[in-house]
Amino acid sequence: MIIHVYQRGSDAAAALATTLGRPASRTEGLTTEPGGAVVAYWDKLDHYTDEGRTWTTLEWAEHIADPLLEHPFAAGPGGDRRAVLRLAVQLHPLDRELSPAEWSEISHRIARTAGLAPPGDEQACRWIAVRGTPGRMDLIANLIRADGEWASVPHRLAHVLEDEARSIEADLLLQTHHPWARRQGAGTVLPAPAAQPRVPAPTSPLAEILNQLAADQTGPLGTVRQLVEQLGRQAAALPGHQVAAAGRDLFWAARRLHGVQEHLGEIAARLGTASAPSKPAPLSPQTAAPSTGATR
Repeated sequence: MIIHVYQRGSDAAAALATTLGRPASRTEGLTTEPGGAVVAYWDKLDHYTDEGRTWTTLEWAEHIADPLLEHPFAAGPGGDRRAVLRLAVQLHPLDRELSPAEWSEISHRIARTAGLAPPGDEQACRWIAVRGTPGRMDLIANLIRADGEWASVPHRLAHVLEDEARSIEADLLLQTHHPWARRQGAGTVLPAPAAQPRVPAPTSPLAEILNQLAADQTGPLGTVRQLVEQLGRQAAALPGHQVAAAGRDLFWAARRLHGVQEHLGEIAARLGTASAPSKPAPLSPQTAAPSTGATR
């Protein structure tokens, strides 16, 4: 996963047009309904629209740009009024297709990391996350908060987001872009080393029990995780911000269960290795047992 940070501007319509690959218009609609282009948005959006309402692309752009009109004296460091920020999340070509709940989770984590949506902040920034092309999501935000203050964006935003990208990759089991390739702007990623064949080792009874618990398809933890994922997908498909948030939380709980499964498997592997009988070292000629033949 690579997160691109683009130069800030003051034209939200231009940022959205770049995301979609076509000009914003009064006729084309973008919806927040399941499967729609808008996969996530700021927590207060429901105060401005009915659930599941479809806005035109220009209406979305105007909604993002409104704080510039509402707070004409708000400015960033040095009097900068370029408040429209655009970030883009690009997946690795080998990554699996993500669900709407996963894209939503990524969007909210990026918004928090960028200082757009601090937890519990009632005056946070306006932002939306839009899927324009496969494997990519663009987040467009206004850095002017609801209280007219400028958002507290990390000084080294690109590096902070890069660290968050590594964390998201680990949590969602995605491919990893090498950080050096990200910094050098390289378009290629080194291939992962070929997996080495696993050699079965003797296991202890305790390791066997742990392996049964950690089994992805037949173990009890795997069954619970699959049920939680199913509930998360159902919640993500329903309208309403609170239900969508519940879907993200359920999906996140399923990922934590998967982490527990992996941890139990690692413990079982260590126990299996520890229980394997060690082979006796071969005797050297100096220490070989004396012959039982007759001696002179």
